[in-house]
Amino acid sequence: MSDVRHVLVLPDRDAAQEAAEALGERFGTGEEPRLVREALAGEDDAEDAQWLLLLRDAEGRLDPAELDEFAGEWEGWREEP
Repeated sequence: MSDVRHVLVLPDRDAAQEAAEALGERFGTGEEPRLVREALAGEDDAEDAQWLLLLRDAEGRLDPAELDEFAGEWEGWREEP
């Protein structure tokens, strides 16, 4: 069994926090996703950062297409890890 990981890219901290809270309700994930700030290349300003939600999916039960649609609700997307 492989350790599947999903990365959701969100435009700002508020969107990332809201999505993290909604994720458990929508998908029944037991583990809290990790929130990571990622500065865009060459940018120093905190406003020019994306926020990543890192999810472990050891059972491989989360559907990538559903996660992409979910991230889109916050103007984000799912990245292939």
